[in-house]
Amino acid sequence: MRLRLNQPRPGLPPSTPAAAPAPSWKVLLALLSLSLSALLWFEGLASSLTRPSVGGDLDLHQLELATLVADVAPSRLTTLVAGEAPRARLVEQLALQVDEGDSPAPALQRLKLALLERPSDPARAEARLRELLPMVEATRRPLLEALLRGDDTLPPANLKGVLEPWAAPLLVRQLSCEQLGGRQRQCPAYRGRQPLLLRLLAVTLMPALLLVAGVLLLGREFWLLARGRLASPPALVGPPLGLVDTTLLIAGGFVLIGEVLLPQLLQRTLQTTLLSMTGSAALAQGLEVLLLYLSLTVVPLLLLWRLLRGADGVPAGGWLQWGWRPPATALRQALQMLLLVLPVVALGGWLVEILWRDPGGSNPMLELVLQGSDPWALACFAVTAVVVAPFFEEILFRGVLLPVLGTWLGPTGAVLLSAALFAAAHLSLAEWIPLFLLGIGLGVLRLRSGRLASCVLLHALWNALTFSNLLLLGS
Repeated sequence: MRLRLNQPRPGLPPSTPAAAPAPSWKVLLALLSLSLSALLWFEGLASSLTRPSVGGDLDLHQLELATLVADVAPSRLTTLVAGEAPRARLVEQLALQVDEGDSPAPALQRLKLALLERPSDPARAEARLRELLPMVEATRRPLLEALLRGDDTLPPANLKGVLEPWAAPLLVRQLSCEQLGGRQRQCPAYRGRQPLLLRLLAVTLMPALLLVAGVLLLGREFWLLARGRLASPPALVGPPLGLVDTTLLIAGGFVLIGEVLLPQLLQRTLQTTLLSMTGSAALAQGLEVLLLYLSLTVVPLLLLWRLLRGADGVPAGGWLQWGWRPPATALRQALQMLLLVLPVVALGGWLVEILWRDPGGSNPMLELVLQGSDPWALACFAVTAVVVAPFFEEILFRGVLLPVLGTWLGPTGAVLLSAALFAAAHLSLAEWIPLFLLGIGLGVLRLRSGRLASCVLLHALWNALTFSNLLLLGS
């Protein structure tokens, strides 16, 4: 018995050669894979509600950077990019987190707040330091004791020693130096005030300029559309797979084997081996993230190779339609779409914040990058986010899924459904709408350009912008 679930809908010409009817065992396996994957994704999306969000941390880090710049590089330009009274706003945000948070605030956040309050409200700062003293281990107490003594002549070597156990960010080192070690000009933020100002410019003015350029470009696109002057897209070409094979590839190979089974088999061994090889917990974590993601790609790519091996009628450019040449054209298309989607995704993210005050957590890698300081670990995260993930995810979602769905649903339905699944695959309800809008942009680019390379470059550029922003705001 053969179930004919691979035939395109009447009236929609297929963009690829028709796939053979799937045997019943394969259909049942695909349905089982799809059901289990849907349950796992639903559980992952629901559990994201309890994960911490990186959004609040990003705001705090930006306020910390603005406070440092306002203190050590006062100028009209500083006021423009840092805003009015960044220190007061930072104290307000930290006080809300420390005094009214649902869970106890970390010791480092309590220390930051005490240091910021100490010049204007020494009694309150002293109370916070005394409250913090029994909460921390013995190696961290000398800094608190020096602050409580009011020791403002601590030699630089001693100051470095009492700060080291805290793994303190620049704001804590700067405030501790000012309050214990002497003049502001001798402290680390003053010596690096120009790079700090450039960092603040990069995280404030640069996104604003990109958004303005994107809005103008969107206006041009709508004007061309209204006048009927947009170029017709090329024919949508993709691999000759039916819904059953595509389901097995994504639900079975990607979700069940790649995201669930392989991490269970490899993660503990990788953690132990990498830590013993590197001797650095941060580097071991970075390598673990990279290697686990690479392992996730193996089974789906092997399945895709097996399904396409020997397929007849290979079109010009191959089944995936990479289209890397000329590379300048692919890059130009990616940059143009990046500007077009930036304001749309920003609007979607803003609406989520307005309508849903506590939408839940972000991708865990964002927190790792934001808090990371080991350059080799950060390099591993960068390769994962900017190189490996764009290649693999675009092969699955715009190289395979979108063309196959296009045969059944038409271009619009294929773009929307592939974008929805792309967003769901990231397992974050807080980011679903922005990722869905980004997925639409990637799908539209795949239709308009007729090439997968442009989608990979757009995805890589998007992740690179996010990664760079985290680095600039990080410790």
